[in-house]
Amino acid sequence: MGRVGTCADNAAMESFFSLLQKNVLNRRRWDTRQDLRLAIVTWIETTYHRRRRQQALGRLTPIEYETLLQAAHAA
Repeated sequence: MGRVGTCADNAAMESFFSLLQKNVLNRRRWDTRQDLRLAIVTWIETTYHRRRRQQALGRLTPIEYETLLQAAHAA
């Protein structure tokens, strides 16, 4: 563990895994690893990743960025 802002700071990953556990893992019992894997990927792609603002996209969500990109291509 390091200080805040250092490369050893893992607060972002702790936050991610906390949300993952609360929203996916603790919801029910999983019959197979494949079912759990699919639930995790679905949660990341439909909920977590799409709503979270991305620095590389100019602080837009992926959906906002794609909408702007499609509008620019249409013009």
